[in-house]
This record gives sequence, structure tokens and C-alpha cells, in this order.
Amino acid sequence: MHSEVAVMNRLFFLCGLIGWAAVAQAEGGTGRTFVATVDGNGVQRVEVVGGDYYFEPNHIVVKAGVPVELVVRKESGFTPHTFVMDAPSAGMRFNVDLGEPRAVRFTPSKPGVYGFYCDKQLLFFESHREKGMEGTLEVLE
Repeated sequence: MHSEVAVMNRLFFLCGLIGWAAVAQAEGGTGRTFVATVDGNGVQRVEVVGGDYYFEPNHIVVKAGVPVELVVRKESGFTPHTFVMDAPSAGMRFNVDLGEPRAVRFTPSKPGVYGFYCDKQLLFFESHREKGMEGTLEVLE
């Protein structure tokens, strides 16, 4: 009886661990929000790291009409990633291959919530975006 309880406890622990890992993967990392502040040069600076199917942070908050500098880079590893945003009506349109740190500069012109993502996909597999490699840039008034 004691061994059956021990086996059940281990099974519950493993199920919980697997469930936690699945939620973390589905959320695309930690889900951290970064609120940008304006530095002494009048620029909102944010560092964004892309890794195995996540962006960190994956929710960025900036102010409209104030220049933004995103420094984007890739976490170590072999899988290629990109940082894509396609919101030309708000002054934000770019597609950057991630690797060494690279600055993307723009001035968001219109408040709203805009998506960014990785557009890579290996033939016959889910895209990186479908695996959770996406986030939002929230532009406030």
C-alpha cells in the first residue's frame, strides 16, 4: 500500500511538472511586460531577446510620438529567428533577422496594440509564431 501511494505521488508530481512546462511553452516564455521610459536623449530604449519560440519581453509599452530604439538580438542556439512588425499606418514596419544585437529605430505615430512575431517556419511544421514566438507593442497616448 505504501509503495502504491509513493508511485501515485510521483505520478501527480510528474503530471504537474509536464503541465507547467506546457503552459510555459504555450505562453512563449515568461510573459514579462516592459514599460519604456524616455531617457535623457528623448528616446525610449528597449532590449528584446528572441530565443526558442519566445520573445523577452513579449509585451512592450511605449508612448506615441516619442522615438523608440529596440535593440533586438537572438539567444544563443542554431535556430534562426526574425523580429517582424507590420503596422505601417502607425509608423512601424520592419523585418529583422536576429543574431548579434541590432537597433531598430522608429517613432510610433498612433496609439493602439500592435503585434510582433517571428516569421520562420520549417517545412511541414508549425511556424515559430504558432509555437508562441509573438508579442505585443502597446502604444499609449
